Amino acid sequence: MTQPRTLYDKLIDSHTVCRLDDEGHVLLYIDKQVLNEYTSPQAFSGLRESERQVARPNTHLGVVDHVNPTSVERNESMPDEGGQAQVEYFRENCQDFGIELFDILDKRQGIEHVVMPEQGLILPGMVIAAGDSHTTTYGAFGAFGFGIGTSEIEHLLATQALIYKKLKTMRVTVHGQLAKHVTSKDIVMELVRKIGASGATGYALEFVGEAIEKLSVEARMTICNMAVEAGARGAYMPPDQQVFDYLKNKPRAPKGELWQSALAHWSTLKSDPDAVFDAEIAINVSTLEPMVSWGTSPDQAIPISQLIPAIEVTSEADQRSLLYMGLEASQPIRDLSISHAFIGSCTNARIEDLRSVAKVVKGKKVAEHVRAIVVPGSTLVREQAEQEGIAQILIDSGFEWRQSGCSMCLAMNDDVLKPGDRCASSTNRNFEGRQGAGARTHLMGPSMVAAAAIEGKIVDIREVQ
Repeated sequence: MTQPRTLYDKLIDSHTVCRLDDEGHVLLYIDKQVLNEYTSPQAFSGLRESERQVARPNTHLGVVDHVNPTSVERNESMPDEGGQAQVEYFRENCQDFGIELFDILDKRQGIEHVVMPEQGLILPGMVIAAGDSHTTTYGAFGAFGFGIGTSEIEHLLATQALIYKKLKTMRVTVHGQLAKHVTSKDIVMELVRKIGASGATGYALEFVGEAIEKLSVEARMTICNMAVEAGARGAYMPPDQQVFDYLKNKPRAPKGELWQSALAHWSTLKSDPDAVFDAEIAINVSTLEPMVSWGTSPDQAIPISQLIPAIEVTSEADQRSLLYMGLEASQPIRDLSISHAFIGSCTNARIEDLRSVAKVVKGKKVAEHVRAIVVPGSTLVREQAEQEGIAQILIDSGFEWRQSGCSMCLAMNDDVLKPGDRCASSTNRNFEGRQGAGARTHLMGPSMVAAAAIEGKIVDIREVQ
């Protein structure tokens, strides 16, 4: 009899060209890759030096998203010479190797992990690799995505395959019903807090449970996106009708008979009932509160009503984080004054996120001492927000309404915080210097960021809405 398999096993096995050893290494076929101007230059240079071609150019997409400015008026000029050189070389590489490029002035331009799904380029059952750790985002579609390094990007371009070692599997069952103002961002921040920044190292995470099934596809993307912050190399969810409805009529999704054939296959993509996982985690979200990070790692987070961990239970790393953040043990995170509020990134800058922000700030004004910035995840998201009146609500409230890009998530362009600035941020990482040297980042959901911008301090959205 066939041994029951997890969905992860099915995805990897269906893409395995051959097994390489008895330690789990396989040659893995990759369906898609998305490239950006920041992580691809050395890979293309390697191809040129070895006089190799790209094996399957039509399976790759290039986007400009990391170093481009997000100023109100879009232009082709980068904020510095290095960024300009990266973008120009990226254009040259895409043209010479026959790879489609969503360049800076393209109406489809945006953050790679927002652009790929909205174009219908990510489909259930696919395996995707890309030079960005948050490629895990695509697991929300019943696909499997993972980040790779520069040498692997080169190998993938040249061969359409990678040497890959199979991961262990961890099932995360999310029970219960979310309370009002508690979101998928809070679910994944609670998971990361619970198991730690390395708690899922070596694992592929499968998210299941009634709480997951009730989430929108965009909310699921947030969870898969941030699973990497617990050390996971991949995260995924079984595809369901919500996924199919999201993908239907997307520009690059299958059409006609192909769509019907695809649906029949996609409906089979789930773990077998008796499949055994290497680890099991359960979370009940019925009592979950909005989460806020206090330190310099995503696992250093607490529910908004709690105090920063007491000094006697903190580690040396925690102590360093507190020093960097200018905080003290046993201090409340609520009512902490902020100087900046940032809504953006591949984690929380989709249309659903912007709608939730608009509901919070409509008819209100950003605190005078706060600089509040909204950077849509793509140009199409920006356009939709303008059509729905969301953009005007944000502008009227005092938010800067920007063009799309990675922006202040990692401060590679001119969106950079200064030492000592304290930012409420809808992004995925709060490392030292992530948003600028000496800058202090507090991760939270987009609605919480919006509330903080209005109040001028970190607040419990349940008490101000």
